[in-house]
Amino acid sequence: MATSSVSNLRHVGHSLLRGLSSYSSGMIRSPQDTMCNSFLTQQIRTFIQMRSNLKVVDNSGAKRVMCIQACKGKKGARLGDMIVASVKEAQPGGKVKKGQVVYGVVVRAAMQKGRCDGSEVKFDDNAVVLVNKQGEPIGTRVFGPVPHELRKKKHVKILSLAQHIA
Repeated sequence: MATSSVSNLRHVGHSLLRGLSSYSSGMIRSPQDTMCNSFLTQQIRTFIQMRSNLKVVDNSGAKRVMCIQACKGKKGARLGDMIVASVKEAQPGGKVKKGQVVYGVVVRAAMQKGRCDGSEVKFDDNAVVLVNKQGEPIGTRVFGPVPHELRKKKHVKILSLAQHIA
């Protein structure tokens, strides 16, 4: 019994040493090793769901909001969807105060979205533009790129305020 456990430990030790030597010598890695390493380093991108923190990219006075509820869909919100959010950080003297419950339209999402031409669009961060119940923006400027998919979702006013349309 003891000899079998010693041989198992020796086998594990040799496999660990072999793995370390192959990484240090610069040998070609197996597909399984590269898959595991890419999975660990890759950020998993998901829907914008409850308790997601989003950056506000207009001049309404809010800096950061937390999603309370996605207005459509069970899983969460994507590009162009409307959400209900709570203001977590706000500038003093802005139109929106901290703790206020507001509506917002998702203008940038880290989750990729396919386009009809076969390309995909995804952004580095999750961002929102604050709107009122009728869908009109609270702020008068929108900072950063905004995807043209908002035109299909009937948010043309946000597109007209945007500096850059991606």
